[in-house]
Amino acid sequence: MSETAKAAAAKAAPAPDAGRWKALVFIALAQLMVVLDATIVNIALPSAQQDLGISDGNRQWVVTAYALAFGGLLLFGGRIADLWGRKRAFVVGLIGFAAASALGGAATNEAMMFGARALQGAFGALLAPAALSLLAVMFTDAKERAKAFGIYGAIAGGGGAVGLILGGFLTEYLDWRWTFFVNIPFAAVAAAGAYLVIREPEGSRNRSALDIPGVVLSTLGLVGLVYGFTRAESEGWGDSLTIGMFVASAVLLLAFVVVESKVKAPLLPLRVVTERNRGGVYLSLGLAIIAMFGLFLFLTYYLQIVKGYSPVKTGFAFLPMIAGMIVGSTQIGTRLMMRVPPRALMAPGFLVAGVGMLLLTQLEIDSSYAALLLPAQVLLGLGMGTAFMPAMSLATLGVEPRDAGVASAMVNTSQQVGGAIGTALLNTIAASATTSYITDHIGGAASKSQAQLIQLQGMVHGYTNAIWFAVGILVLSAAIAFTFVTAGRPGASPSDTNETTDEDVMVPVIAH
Repeated sequence: MSETAKAAAAKAAPAPDAGRWKALVFIALAQLMVVLDATIVNIALPSAQQDLGISDGNRQWVVTAYALAFGGLLLFGGRIADLWGRKRAFVVGLIGFAAASALGGAATNEAMMFGARALQGAFGALLAPAALSLLAVMFTDAKERAKAFGIYGAIAGGGGAVGLILGGFLTEYLDWRWTFFVNIPFAAVAAAGAYLVIREPEGSRNRSALDIPGVVLSTLGLVGLVYGFTRAESEGWGDSLTIGMFVASAVLLLAFVVVESKVKAPLLPLRVVTERNRGGVYLSLGLAIIAMFGLFLFLTYYLQIVKGYSPVKTGFAFLPMIAGMIVGSTQIGTRLMMRVPPRALMAPGFLVAGVGMLLLTQLEIDSSYAALLLPAQVLLGLGMGTAFMPAMSLATLGVEPRDAGVASAMVNTSQQVGGAIGTALLNTIAASATTSYITDHIGGAASKSQAQLIQLQGMVHGYTNAIWFAVGILVLSAAIAFTFVTAGRPGASPSDTNETTDEDVMVPVIAH
């Protein structure tokens, strides 16, 4: 590292300050709120649908309105954080998210509910990249960064399962409206704490003009992509509008790439995604999320429909996965991050998760929770937690401070698009296998009870077929992480490795 680069790093990096760790508490709280909101509402959906008179055909919009706004506006939200200031974007995002949650909890009809969910998604798209980019610019010391991203990675990975538990409790013992109202105290505490303790490093704001064509093309392209996968789940892959959405999305996103390569101040500088390590992280993380989201869906249905678990019991059944993620992220990942290259954590992490997923291909109607589901979830949690932590850190490492928000948005975008793909793709595979199984076996049913048994067997058969695909996706994630992520371990000198070291890429000011 040159003397000039070292001086630039020293100038940009904030002095050791306990305030950063206080700030981490409020950033983590906000991230937990956003992540758990992706699943907490799913538990409450049947009750909300009945109360508000939402038709079966329209109920998907409670989930889809949020997903479209969140996924479509993430890049815009990330760049706004870079231009406007991350602390300001973070606090405004929290306040807006709380207001939208209050509107959803007070909804009296389906239009009010759909609008509230879209607003939640829009403010979430401002909040999520601001949170991650604050961590990226505040924690530049390698050891501190490892600890901070260990905590963040555990929350990002386990928040969805926490949402299932909390959603079950609130729906069963209070009312579905509390799955919205619960966000208000979360947001109030996080916003007040952030306003008081977060100190954004000087000189990290982007002063360039906003790329309006890039905003329009990326938003419409991502909305089309997410909606295409969401519609494919309910209407099928051959539906004309579904195909039209995919075609329109491809054209818009291609136009976006062309525009970004030519404009002076792009919304998404291509250097952010073409850097080998970050590109590998975005791709492997997105694929892993495809596998995870599909699994959440299948296990929830399996436990409630096949096993007859209540919403609360279903939520608690996911605790081993949460525990595994916390241990994998804060203990294994954090402790080893300073000693080994990131791919030595990411690739094995995805493979361990793949082994856990492989166990679940053995699911049957009478499978034992303790003998099969518990060890599978522990392995999944440990693997994902271990892989997520270095992935989250590396995705924003070495990015110029002025691009930290949009680089963080790309992490969230890969997760959001991965979730939409995972839910649609794996659900389609499962439904097809279930239909085929029932068609082949229902003729041999001699009674109504036997027919019901065959239907349950068909359902489980569909899940295991889809889970095999999830296993393959995790193996592919591991292969991509091992092949593309070549950064050396933090602190390694160039003489120790031919790869780019974290010490080099951590310099906030990089020459073009």
